[in-house]
Amino acid sequence: MTFTVSIPDGTLVAALAATGAVPPDVEVIEWDLAAPPPRARIDLVVAPYMGDWLGRLAAVAAVRPRLVQGQMLGYDGVAGVLPPGVRYANAATVHESSTAELALGLILASQRGLDDFVRQSEVGQPIERRYPSLADRHVLLLGAGGVGRAIAARLAPFEVRLTRFARTGRRDELGDVHPISELAKLLHGAEIVILALPLTAETTGLVDDAFLESLPDDALLVNVARGAVVDTEALIRATASGRLRAALDVTEPEPLPAGHPLLALPNVIVAPHVGGNSTAMAPRMARLVLEQIERLGAGAEPLHVVIGL
Repeated sequence: MTFTVSIPDGTLVAALAATGAVPPDVEVIEWDLAAPPPRARIDLVVAPYMGDWLGRLAAVAAVRPRLVQGQMLGYDGVAGVLPPGVRYANAATVHESSTAELALGLILASQRGLDDFVRQSEVGQPIERRYPSLADRHVLLLGAGGVGRAIAARLAPFEVRLTRFARTGRRDELGDVHPISELAKLLHGAEIVILALPLTAETTGLVDDAFLESLPDDALLVNVARGAVVDTEALIRATASGRLRAALDVTEPEPLPAGHPLLALPNVIVAPHVGGNSTAMAPRMARLVLEQIERLGAGAEPLHVVIGL
C-alpha cells in the first residue's frame, strides 16, 4: 500500500528529493492546506511554515492523517484548531542550532555595538566609547529545552557566568538548572537575560514591569522564545528611558507595525522572527520527515508528538 505524505512548498519537496532516501512506495505530493486536498487520504501532513499556518490546520480533517508534522518548535495555539483525534509533532531537532546561533549573534551585536557601527557608517561620525564584553558577564538563561541547551553550549567558550532556569529545577548534562521560582532573587545581578522558554499560561507576560525593574542599568534582554513572554508596553518603558537594552527575534504583536516605538530605539535590535529560518532548516526538516515516514510505515510511534499523545 502506498504511503502518502503532503509537503506544503517546493523548497521542502526539493530537500526531501535531494536526500535520495524516499522509499519507492512513498508518494510525495504538494499541499499547502489552503487549496482543497489533492487526495482523500494522506498519511502524513507537513504543515506550512510561518504565515497563516495555524489558520489552515483545520483542513487536515478532510484527509484523516496519521500525523501532522509541524515545522516549528513552538506549538502554542495548535490544540485549539487541530481536529479532534489528530496527532501533532513539533519540529524538535530542526531549529535549535540556528536559533542558538541567532541568539549569540544578537547578544554580540548589542554588547559590542555592531548596530551602532552600522549607523555610524551611514553618518560618518566616529564612536568613542568602550562597549561591554560578553566575557565575564553574568547571564541568566530561561529555558532548558533544546534551544536552551544549544544556547548554553555555544556560550561556554565565551567565558560567561551562566545561570540556567526552567519550570522545575534539575541537573542535566550541562549542569544545574534552577527552578523559575528562584529567578526573582537573581535578576538584580543579571547583565544579560536570554528568553528561550515555551509560551504557556505561566510564561505569558513573565517579563513585566517588576521583572525589568529588577534588572541593573544597561542589562540586555534577549528574546528568541515567543513575543508574548514579554509585556511589550513594559519593555517600551524600560528601553525608551535608556535604562535597558533589548535584542528581539520575536515580538508582540508580530510583526511590529510601522512606526512602532521599539523599531526606532537605538538600544533595541529587532529581527523578523528568523531564528530557525536558515539554510540548515530544509535539510534537517527533510531528515525529520523521512524519520517520521519510516516510523509510521513500520507501525512505530512517531517522534516529538506534543498533541494527541
